[in-house]
Amino acid sequence: MQCTMLKAKLHRARVTHAELDYEGSCAIDGELLDLAGILEYEQIQIYNVTNGERFTTYAIRAEDGSRMISVNGAAAHKAGVGDRLIICAYAAYNAAELLNFKPHLVYCQADNSVSHTMNAIPVQVA
Repeated sequence: MQCTMLKAKLHRARVTHAELDYEGSCAIDGELLDLAGILEYEQIQIYNVTNGERFTTYAIRAEDGSRMISVNGAAAHKAGVGDRLIICAYAAYNAAELLNFKPHLVYCQADNSVSHTMNAIPVQVA
């Protein structure tokens, strides 16, 4: 049996560019990609916290250290500069891989610098 699990998340990254006429995708600071374990050209799901839009695209590498999050092509209609995003990548794991599974969770500050990382989401309480 295969289970699709959250592989990586960039939590509350801020859009720095929205380029309608650029080839489609989402350019992400290479250091953020590496820290989260998201590969260039990997499919990503984007959840726009600001306006509620949800869409699928793929990651491309932006300049290391640039703190860039650029939503490009048609997706630029779904996110604007300043919007807060949750960017997720998922992967399929078998039962043996799940024994040691932990996602890579990267939490961003307003300028897309990293505030902290985790490998588990705290239990939500009532």
